[in-house]
Amino acid sequence: MEERLQKFLAEAGVASRRKAEELITAGKIKVNGKVVTELGTKIDPLKDEVLYLDKEISNKEVEMVYIMLHKPEGYVTTAKEQFGRPGVMDLVSRIETRIFPVGRLDYDTSGLLLLTNDGDLTYKLTHPKHDVDKTYIAKLYGTPDDMALQKFRRGVEIDGRKTKPAKMQILEKGERQSTVEIVIHEGRNRQVRKMCEAIKHPVAQLKRVGTGELMLGDLAKGKYRHLTEKEIKYLKSL
Repeated sequence: MEERLQKFLAEAGVASRRKAEELITAGKIKVNGKVVTELGTKIDPLKDEVLYLDKEISNKEVEMVYIMLHKPEGYVTTAKEQFGRPGVMDLVSRIETRIFPVGRLDYDTSGLLLLTNDGDLTYKLTHPKHDVDKTYIAKLYGTPDDMALQKFRRGVEIDGRKTKPAKMQILEKGERQSTVEIVIHEGRNRQVRKMCEAIKHPVAQLKRVGTGELMLGDLAKGKYRHLTEKEIKYLKSL
């Protein structure tokens, strides 16, 4: 049965589907000895030979790995980093299978980060049309009043575009800072920080504690664990 080349590469654990598309358009994939650059290309996994960096790719008997990491502050989620800062892959170096992060967490943000070699799942979880809740605990400078809360919840304009409605609940009030729970449905660049700046209460500290119903729980900072079968099934159902 034929399938799209980028889907095949993602399922084979080569890269996320989005990254696989970049590899194809960059001319780094060969099918039956010929370079293929068309994203619509379909292949038959049982008949066609697919090469990446001149190594044959197969999606048969690839063990799928699903990991939850508690990312510390001071780590980047990109695979390569031009400034030599530590990356999250350094924290999972004992995993022999090639895995990659699902989306990103800012350098100065801690919390729940999923890593997997399931490119198809990565694509679904990070695609804008799938509104997966992301829950954060944030320490803000000052305490938002009712007007600021309403503004945040309705959506604010960042980078020239309004965000989707979000949730903010005050958990604790202090003299100079407050602790809030925030739930957003998008994954725009530094979105939570920019939204909080838009209501005049900048973030002092930010931690992601949930993706959908998947919660970080008591997983220690810098540690990781494999997802349970129930958790994997839940993510695939989103």
